[in-house]
Amino acid sequence: MASNFLFLGILAITLSVALASDHSPLQDFCVADPNSPLLVNGMVCKDPKLVQANDFSSSGLHMAGNTSNAVGSKVTPVNVAQIAGLNTLGISLVRIDFAPWGINPPHTHPRASEILTVLEGSLHVGFVTSNPENRLISKVLNKGDVFVFPQGLVHFQKNVGYGNAVAIAALSSQNPGVITIANAVFGSKPDISSDILAKAFQLDKNIVYQMQSRF
Repeated sequence: MASNFLFLGILAITLSVALASDHSPLQDFCVADPNSPLLVNGMVCKDPKLVQANDFSSSGLHMAGNTSNAVGSKVTPVNVAQIAGLNTLGISLVRIDFAPWGINPPHTHPRASEILTVLEGSLHVGFVTSNPENRLISKVLNKGDVFVFPQGLVHFQKNVGYGNAVAIAALSSQNPGVITIANAVFGSKPDISSDILAKAFQLDKNIVYQMQSRF
């Protein structure tokens, strides 16, 4: 009896891990067909006979992103929307450009873990563990340093140098998604009730209104 419970426990853990990432492909590739009217979890496969090398390629990642915005950063994605051949492969990447003291604001990726490499400059990076601890794990990275952000956890990056900074990050999903915390909380459509936000953030309602007007 005890061995049966042990087996069921191991099976449950195995299934939870297996379902925590994109599904494994069942063929060599499944190049996305953006013109298909069918809705599936992922994208419909193009006819393999019509697949070309360009379906697995993208260009332009050498170009710096425009960081002249409120946060001083620009994320340039390379996911299934840019490379159709990424469909079902469970990977993607982004280039992140930072102006001096620019930030990539606190955000999460609901469908992917992330591994980031600094190409130029110095970044202060970190993530926060889940409730109830909410412990901040952070450090300063320099050129060539690598840092991992676990799936679903709130994380951030900040340029702590006087020059521009650049990083490349790989993610364990063809479409990792991103939830920027401030935008989601104060910029939802329609607005989250000011009563809820005032109580959650321990703020006056007028401050909540001001925050919502900015997003």
